[in-house]
Amino acid sequence: MNADPKVLRRTFTRALFSGLKIVWPILSAILGVVVGLGILIGWVEGWSLRESVYFSFVTGLTIGYGDFAPDTFLTHVLAVVIGFCGLLLTALVAAIAVKALGATLDEHQE
Repeated sequence: MNADPKVLRRTFTRALFSGLKIVWPILSAILGVVVGLGILIGWVEGWSLRESVYFSFVTGLTIGYGDFAPDTFLTHVLAVVIGFCGLLLTALVAAIAVKALGATLDEHQE
């Protein structure tokens, strides 16, 4: 049976936001760690607050443009921790999306 694409999108969106609501405390804690470590790295490196937050998100999303790079061993280690937190964040959101997609398909296959 073919379901209406609009109905499928609505069902998926509802399931996605339901899953995000459940893990929001974890997601916000990870985001807090990423931003906090970015600010700490920026303070050690002498960057502005804006540059520090920018660096933390570029590193956390594993993009790594290279326009800001830490110089000390401590800030290198903290940047690696930011990278792992970013991977965890991405994996968590992807897992929720896959679960929402599965629930959507299960609901509309009947």
